[in-house]
Amino acid sequence: MREVLKKIADVGIVPVVKLDSPDQAVPLGKALIAGGLPIAEVTFRTGAAEESIKKLCAELPGLLVGAGTVTTVDQVKRAATAGAKFIVSPGFNPSVVKCCLDDGLPVTPGVNSPSQIEQGIEMGLSVLKFFPAEQSGGLELLKAFAGPYGGVKYIPTGGVSAKNMVEYLSYDKVLAVGGSWMVKPELISAGKYDEVTRLCREAVMVSLGFELRHLGVNEPDESTSLSDAQKMGELFGFALKPGNSSNFAGTGFEFMKKPFLGKNGHIALGTLSVERAVAYFAGKGVATRPETEKKDASGSLSAVYLNVEIGGFALHLVKK
Repeated sequence: MREVLKKIADVGIVPVVKLDSPDQAVPLGKALIAGGLPIAEVTFRTGAAEESIKKLCAELPGLLVGAGTVTTVDQVKRAATAGAKFIVSPGFNPSVVKCCLDDGLPVTPGVNSPSQIEQGIEMGLSVLKFFPAEQSGGLELLKAFAGPYGGVKYIPTGGVSAKNMVEYLSYDKVLAVGGSWMVKPELISAGKYDEVTRLCREAVMVSLGFELRHLGVNEPDESTSLSDAQKMGELFGFALKPGNSSNFAGTGFEFMKKPFLGKNGHIALGTLSVERAVAYFAGKGVATRPETEKKDASGSLSAVYLNVEIGGFALHLVKK
């Protein structure tokens, strides 16, 4: 169960897919994988769901396939038999949740009230679907829940889009978000899978939120580091900020007191989630340097270097 939830967290976005025909399943799945979102929540709102899940699981083993809009125990059984690796329901049905837990099937039932959250906690769940997210009060309501229910994380779905997903993903109680803007039914019915791939790629990059934080320059010694930081500050009006291992000129330029990683230095790139970024780069065959990992007070990864250089500069991921 934890492994599946970890995969969902690593991706950060769960495409909620409505298929009218099983023939649409594999082309859609390939489009998701190509777009960097190797996950699909196939809703049971159509009669094609069960067979679609079967096809996706059989032909695309690299795709994490779950069943959504599951409201009955019968649907749980059918979804599990078809190969679904997780179950999502719009509300909190104790019978559905119990059936999933008895079968060891990860389930995220929908909640939007304290009573429903307490039901989830009572049944041993620590990740819940927040639905309908925007209509229920959005991020502000989630933050209100955090006080009494600090150990729970959520997957907001309903009204989540490319415009507001960053707000949700920036909050540490959000495991991932769910949405259908990149898999709109009209795109699928028209066979516009290239557009689905484009929208997925766009969503992935927005969710990671990469931006330049600073440039680190390797210097031979402390005196040179201080001298160059002072020169940069004098020329451009940046404040000098001495540190233990480096001197900063403003926030954009770091002068190391002795050579560190990278032939010339490093480029620090901010991201909304270092852990999601690491998973993203792993999918591209780029590893990290484990010895450079730093974690915050909650145990989440806050910084790490990639095991690659560009232009003689190491790449340093840091949490925004």
